[in-house]
Amino acid sequence: MPAGPSPRRGAQWIALASLLCAFVLQFLGAFLPNAPLLCAATAAGVGLDLSLRRWQPGILALLAKLHCDEAVRQLLRDLLIVVGLAHLSGLATGARLALVGGLPACYAAHFLCRALGVLVRRSRTLPIVTRNIDTSGLRLTPAPPRPLMRPGRRMPLFAVPATTGMLATALTDRTAWGLLGVAVSFALFAGGTAYLATWLLPGKRPPDDERTLEWFARWLADYRPDVGLYFSGGSGTAYQANMWLSTLAALDARPLVVLRERGMVQQIAATDVPIACLPKVAHLMLLEHSSLKMLLHPANAPKTSQVLRIPTIKHAFTNHGESDKLSSCNPYAKVYDEVWVAGPAARRRYALADVGVDDRDVVGGGRPQLTPIRPADGPPDPAGPVTVLYAPTWEGWTNDPGNTSVLLAGENIVRALLADPRVRLLYKPHPMTGSVNPKAGEADARIRALVEEANAAAAPRGPVRRLPARGAAERGALAAPAAGEVREAREVREADTAVPGPGALGVTVPADGRSPAEQARLLAELARRTEELDALTARAFRPGADEVERMTRQTAPELGRAEAVAAATEAWREAFWAAQPPRAHLVLTGTRPDLYSCFNQAAVLISDVSSVVADFLASAKPYAVVNTSGLSEDEFRAANPTVRAATVLPPDATGIRELLDAVLDPARDSLAAERAALKEYLLGPADPPSIVRFQDAVRALCAAADARRERQARVDTAAAPPELPVTGPSGRGVPQ
Repeated sequence: MPAGPSPRRGAQWIALASLLCAFVLQFLGAFLPNAPLLCAATAAGVGLDLSLRRWQPGILALLAKLHCDEAVRQLLRDLLIVVGLAHLSGLATGARLALVGGLPACYAAHFLCRALGVLVRRSRTLPIVTRNIDTSGLRLTPAPPRPLMRPGRRMPLFAVPATTGMLATALTDRTAWGLLGVAVSFALFAGGTAYLATWLLPGKRPPDDERTLEWFARWLADYRPDVGLYFSGGSGTAYQANMWLSTLAALDARPLVVLRERGMVQQIAATDVPIACLPKVAHLMLLEHSSLKMLLHPANAPKTSQVLRIPTIKHAFTNHGESDKLSSCNPYAKVYDEVWVAGPAARRRYALADVGVDDRDVVGGGRPQLTPIRPADGPPDPAGPVTVLYAPTWEGWTNDPGNTSVLLAGENIVRALLADPRVRLLYKPHPMTGSVNPKAGEADARIRALVEEANAAAAPRGPVRRLPARGAAERGALAAPAAGEVREAREVREADTAVPGPGALGVTVPADGRSPAEQARLLAELARRTEELDALTARAFRPGADEVERMTRQTAPELGRAEAVAAATEAWREAFWAAQPPRAHLVLTGTRPDLYSCFNQAAVLISDVSSVVADFLASAKPYAVVNTSGLSEDEFRAANPTVRAATVLPPDATGIRELLDAVLDPARDSLAAERAALKEYLLGPADPPSIVRFQDAVRALCAAADARRERQARVDTAAAPPELPVTGPSGRGVPQ
C-alpha cells in the first residue's frame, strides 16, 4: 500500500503559498494603488511570518537557505509600503525623507545587533560543556534574551511598530503615525543592540579558555574519577550510551561520562553521573593527567582513535549490543585493551571472524543492564490477547537485504498479525529506521498506517474516541511521512525526553469495554505520573537558554535523586500500560516506554538478527527471527547462533499462526529447552550475577592501569639523567 500524502508536507506548501500570495497582494495594493488592500496584505504577511516561526519553522529555514531570510522579507514589505505611500499620499518632502531615512537606521541597528550576537555567541562557547558538575567557580551568567540572539525572531517583531505606523499613514494621510512607528522600531533595535553589548563586558562575559581549562583540571583533581564512559556520535545515537548509564552508576567507583559533541550533552538521559564534553583533542588530553584509569566504549566512532592516544588510560569495548551481524566483530575492536562480551557466543564469534582480537583480551562481563527484564511466568491467558512485539532493526550502512525485515517483510508480518483476532501488536521500530535508505522509512510509514487502520476498524461505532496528543515525539506518530521527512521526524522523536507514550498518540483505539470514567481515571493517573517523572528528569530551560546557562542549571544533583528517578520511572511504566486499552495495537516510538518495558509486556518477540534478540532471551520467552537474507533456513540458522532457538519467518510471514499456537500451548513449544541453553551461551551464566562479573572486570582493568603507571614511574626514575652541579658564568660552582 503506497504511503499517502503527508499532512505536514501539505501544510508546509499551503503556508509557503500563503506567504507568496501576501506579497503579491501587497504589490498590487502598492501599485494600483489601493490602501485597504495594501494594509490587509501587509498585516497578513507579518502575521503569517510571526506564526510560521512557531508552527512551521522548517519553511523559514528553507527560505533562509534560498537567501530569503527574515531581513530580506521585511525589507521587501517595507519597500512596497514606501512605494504605496508615494502613490497614495502627497507627503511633504521632509516627511518622506524622514521616513525613508528612518528605515535604513532601523536596519543598520538590526545588522549591528546581529554582529554583536555572533561575538556574544563566540564568547559564550566554552571549551568544555558539563552536566552534574558544580560550575559556581566559573561565575557563569544567563544567556541574553532570545530575540536579541536570534535575528529571525527580532526582525519581524521589532519591525511591527514601523510597519504599523506607515500603514496608518497610508490610510489616514497623516505623517505623524509613520514617524512615530519608525521611531519606536529604531528605539527597539538600538536599545536591544546596546543591551546585548553588555554581555561583552567583564561582568557578564564568561571566563576565557585558559581559566575554564584550569577550573576543569582542578575539578578532576578534586573529584578523582577512575572509571569513565566515552561516547561520540551523531543525533539519534544517544541510546547507545544511555543503555550503559545505570550500569556505570551502579559500579563501586567514581564514574564520569566523556562526550565529544556539544549537542550530545542534552541527549544523554537523566543520570547522577558527572558529564564532561571535550570537543577538541587538545582539551581531551587533560584526561591524561587525571586519575581516570579506564574508559568503557559502547560504540566505535572516528573520534575514538583520539582518546586511544592517552597511554595512562585502559580502554574496554563494551559495544551497545551483541548480535550475529558482522558489526559485532568489527576489526576495529583490536585497538582496545580488552573487548567485553556478554557470554561465550561473542567470544567464539571473534575467534571465528579472525579479525585480530586476541582471545586473551576478550572478557565475559555479561549484560548488567538486562536486570529489569522479567522472566516468563507461564503462557498468556487464553481469554486475553497475545501481545506480540515486532521490533525490527534498521537498514544499516550497507544494502544487505538481511539487515532489516521492514523493507521486504514488515508489511506482510504486520498484516498477518493484525488479521489474527488473538493478537495485540506492539510495533517498535529502530530509532534510525530510514536514516540511510529512504525506502525503509517509507515502509515504516506504511506499517504505521496499517496499525492505524486496524485500530480504526476495531473502534466501536458512534463518536470516535481519540486519545489526546501530549508529546512532541509522539504527535503524528502514525502519519505516513514522505521519504525526506523521515530523518527529521526520527531526530525529533529521539531528542524528546518527556514523551507520555503511545497512549497519547492521537490514535483511534477500541474501548475494550472500559467505561469512559474508568478510562479517564487511568489517563489522569498517567498524566500525573508523567508530570512527576518529568519534574525529575525533564530538562526544562527558558526559551533562549544556551549551553552556558544550562551548565549553571545542571549542577550536582541532590542526594537520592537517582533512586527517586528509578521509582518514578517504574510508576510511570505501570501507569502507562494500565492506561492502554488491552486490545489496542500500539506504535511505540521515542524514549518511553523503553524496550525492556516492552519485553515485559510481550509474550513473544518478532525481530531481525540484532542485539534485540539476544537481550530478549533474558526473559526465556518464545521469539521469531525474520529471514530476508536470501539464505535457506538451515544456512540462516548455521550463520546466526542467535537464531538457534528461534522460529524462522520467511518474507511472506508464513508460520506466524504456528508461532502463536506454540505461545498459547506450552506443549507445542519445542524450543523451550533450546532457549534456556542459548540464553547462557549468549548472555553468560546466571551465577554470579552479571553486575558482579562486570564489577570484577572493572576492578581487574583498573588494577592493570595502576600497575602500568607504577611501572612507568619506575622507568622514568631509572631513566632520569644524573643531577648536574649548578655553575656560574665562570664555570665555578655556585653556593647552594
